[in-house]
Parts: sequence; structure tokens; C-alpha cells
Amino acid sequence: MLQLGGGAAMRTIVSTLEDLGYRWAWRVVDSFGFGLPQRRERVFLVASRVADPADVLMADEVLLDRPATAIGIRAHGFYWTEGRGGLGWAVDAVPTLKNGSSVGIPSPPAVLMPNGAVITPDVRDAERLQGFAEDWTVPATGVARANFRWGLVGNAVSVPVAEWLGGRLARPGSYDRRRDIGFPDSGSLPKAARSDGSKRYRVDIGSDPIGSAPPSLASFLRYPGVPLSARATAGFLSRTRVSKLRFAEGFISALEEHLVAMAGSSATRSTDPRDPSRSQTLIAAASR
Repeated sequence: MLQLGGGAAMRTIVSTLEDLGYRWAWRVVDSFGFGLPQRRERVFLVASRVADPADVLMADEVLLDRPATAIGIRAHGFYWTEGRGGLGWAVDAVPTLKNGSSVGIPSPPAVLMPNGAVITPDVRDAERLQGFAEDWTVPATGVARANFRWGLVGNAVSVPVAEWLGGRLARPGSYDRRRDIGFPDSGSLPKAARSDGSKRYRVDIGSDPIGSAPPSLASFLRYPGVPLSARATAGFLSRTRVSKLRFAEGFISALEEHLVAMAGSSATRSTDPRDPSRSQTLIAAASR
């Protein structure tokens, strides 16, 4: 909404709000900074005719450092349904849990664990990654397919994020107007902005309102998850071979090792990572 078409959708929304006499503020907030090992940036918009929305959305900031990639030491989440134009790489976290995927089904992301296992998380852990109690979505199985639970999880707002926002709506803080910067007239929109009723501003503020550091993803997951299948792994690897993305050192080789293990293959790989037959041998082994 902030980037597509130069932010045309959001520009239309806030222009309409201004025409109706509202002040407004928006801010991108990341669930990672609320104690959840999920990289989930979502934009929140608050508007009011009587109060300053910036006192709700912009009063808090406690920034967290993001962990650096460390294959074999930390868990790393990614979208196994992608690999060509995107990856969703998340260090010590899962990428955004979504309602759908590039293959058109609700599906969990994959996680490369520190021990080299490649899994998809249990839906009960996915519920916890959103701040719900495990089995929160079980009632949905009475009216829909079991994988619909993933859709519910992916559509949800993370519980601690909603709690923070609700708390600030009830008890606004105080916005520091020294954060105001000139608002862009065109192009992608900033991650935080506001209007005081007469002028728009970009706001110099990060995506962590409360700065609650999450536990490591490996320690957070309670359930073993499901090993990513040979077919899914092979499909992902085949997409990476035609991708222009840059992958972390050790990531592709870890996926190839997982594929060999899942396919039960004794295929011998070339030691040259540029050898195109290297992954083709593994992919063929998985399709037998």
C-alpha cells in the first residue's frame, strides 16, 4: 500500500480523510519487536477529528537490533514457495505468516534449523508466533479444511501489537514533533507519516514501539514440525537456479543436503557450485 503505484492507494485514503476534516497518522510496525520471532511489518492508520493520532501511533519507540545471518548457529525462515523473485529471508524468525502463497494455497514458510533440518512449523507454533494460545484456530476445522487454520493465522493481527495499539487508543502518549520531516510529493511513501490537519509530514521513527526482544526461533518452537518434502525442496532449488537473488553462504548447500536425505539418494554432487548439473542431479533424484 505504501509502495505500489507510488503509494496511490494510501494517498487516496488520507486525502479523503483530510477532506472530511480528519487528522491522521500511519506507521509500519514489526511484530518482531513485540517478543515474537516473526518478521511481520504491517502498516497501521489512525485518524481523528478531535485528537492527534500521532499521540497514539508515534509516542513509543524502543529500537531493537536485528540478528545477522548465521547458518548453523541460528534458525532462518524463508518462503519455500518462492525462490525466483523473492525469498522472505528472516534471521532467527519466520517471514510474515500469510493467508496464501505463490502457489495459491495457505502454506507455512520453511525454517532451516541450526542442525541443518528443514521443516515447516506446526500450526500450533504458528498460532503462538502470532501471540495466540496454541489450538486457538481448532474450531475452524469443524466448518472448513484443516489447512484453513493457516489462513486464519495469516490473516490475523499479532496479539501483542493489537494490545499495544488498543492501549494507546485508550491512553494516548505524547508525540515529539521534532521527528517531523518533509513529506514526499511523489514516489514510494515513508514507513511513518502524519497530518496535523494543515500539513503532511514524514516521521523519523522506527518499526519497534516497545522493543521487546523475542527468544530465538529454535527455542521458541515447541513442536518438531514437518520436514520439507523432497518435491517442495527440489522445486525451490530449481527456482533458485534461474534467480538473480543472492543467497547466504551455506544456504543452498544446506537445502541440497536436505534434499538428498529426503530423497534417499546417494547421488554424488559436484564440488563446484557453478556446475549446473549439481542441482539437476539432486532434483532428478527427488522425482524418481
